[in-house]
Amino acid sequence: MFRFAVFIAALFMSGAALAAPADTAKAVQDYAKRMEAAQAQDRDQRAAAISGALEDNPGSPFIGHPQADVTIVEFFDYACPYCKAIEPRLEALVQRDKGVKLVLKEFPILTKESMIASRMALAAMKQGKYAPFHLAMMRHLGPLEVSDIEQMAKASGLDVARLKRDMYAPEVTDEIIANFNQARAIRAFQTPAFIVRGHILGSDSANINFPAEVAAARKRANR
Repeated sequence: MFRFAVFIAALFMSGAALAAPADTAKAVQDYAKRMEAAQAQDRDQRAAAISGALEDNPGSPFIGHPQADVTIVEFFDYACPYCKAIEPRLEALVQRDKGVKLVLKEFPILTKESMIASRMALAAMKQGKYAPFHLAMMRHLGPLEVSDIEQMAKASGLDVARLKRDMYAPEVTDEIIANFNQARAIRAFQTPAFIVRGHILGSDSANINFPAEVAAARKRANR
């Protein structure tokens, strides 16, 4: 009897030992999910708090429709391959849905050429040619060199000499600084980063369903 009791106790203890790692793993996973949800909620609250500056800053260029009912804000870098990969989908969305506006936040964090590209792009607003120049650089494949930037500016119909002067104008510097401050405020430390009506979209840009996000934003607005 004693031996049987010892056997049962040993069996129970071994079973508990086997179950413990699985229970611990689930607990860790549950905790990680709760933390991730809390962080996402915090970032959304931060984005909602500065939604006006994100969506309506007159220094931030946009593509799409001025009277749109849904605004997508994108923080991007011209040297970011993920930004470039997603660009055709954003272009298609803006062309298809007349109620969408894409606000573009120049966020040059990757290379020194990124900063030059952003400054020149913002300077292009003075010549009324931001959109074609922006799209040309987003469609450019491979490393972005200064000579490439200048060539695309010329091909976009820009006065390059004027562009080189205007790129250091105070309003250009102010816009870039504002973008960096906004990105820091919402804890956006990589590109691309997207915000739709105070909601920061997932970090895996390739899996974002933009039409669905726009539809969800409209649904939230109509509640």
